[in-house]
Amino acid sequence: MALIGQHNSLRVVRAAPPGFYLDGGAHGEILLPGAYVPPGAMPGHALDVFVARDSEDRLVATTETPYAVVGEFAFLRVVSVNPRVGVFLDWGLEKDLLLPMREQVEPRTPGDWLVVRVALDPKSDRIVASARLKRWLDRTMPAYAEGQRVKLLVISETPLGYNVIVEHAHTGLLYRTDLADPLTVGQPLEGYVRAPRFDGRLDVALDRAGFHRIAPLTEQILVALHAAGGRLPYHDDSSPLSIRTAFGVSKKAFKQAIGSLYRERRIRIEEHGICVTVSTKPAKAVQPATPSSP
Repeated sequence: MALIGQHNSLRVVRAAPPGFYLDGGAHGEILLPGAYVPPGAMPGHALDVFVARDSEDRLVATTETPYAVVGEFAFLRVVSVNPRVGVFLDWGLEKDLLLPMREQVEPRTPGDWLVVRVALDPKSDRIVASARLKRWLDRTMPAYAEGQRVKLLVISETPLGYNVIVEHAHTGLLYRTDLADPLTVGQPLEGYVRAPRFDGRLDVALDRAGFHRIAPLTEQILVALHAAGGRLPYHDDSSPLSIRTAFGVSKKAFKQAIGSLYRERRIRIEEHGICVTVSTKPAKAVQPATPSSP
């Protein structure tokens, strides 16, 4: 059966002037308008589509991709306001997403950006947005492992750092002392679980902690050194941004890694950079990490 507000693989039942009709299971046939029919598609083919309701409550399919599906959080822009109904958000589809008045936390105007959760209204079966984020977050003990890589979305700033949503399910905290640069609300990141807590919250970081972070990083630095001819222009006075751009880690993690390499006599630390020792070879090729923040 087709799932409303999700991506589905549905079989084409028949072609008609309005477009293709797809097999929606218990929902019956669902129209994929002609404008969204992929070239070469024919009856019997399975198509990847997103299913929602149109303005007349009919189920329709599209091959467009929304910025978020039902059950996910996203940072979306207000495009228009109806004082009696709510505000409408750009979520990547031709039809804007409604944030009903009852689901708002504060008044919004066109051009505003806010974090919302995409949900299925149980009464109307329509896809709507909700800015009441706490209602949708899981407060049970999370089942993440220490060091597990997770997706994060920044939702607010606190004196300690930044509150984030972890994997569209739990609340986490990024400590300011672990960050090289300020973050912004709505910024998507990839990070690591530092410690699950019994209150359902998570302490998270942008770098893996302890040995799990430093060991791979030392090999990554050695690979980069050999690729650069034995010398790199990074040292204690290098900016945190330049280090994160080059290695995808904080300056603190970088300093720990080069300290480890120096103690093992695998590098020399000079005034304007680091140099590999003559006898040092990287253990294996390690792909540079993708930076976790812009």
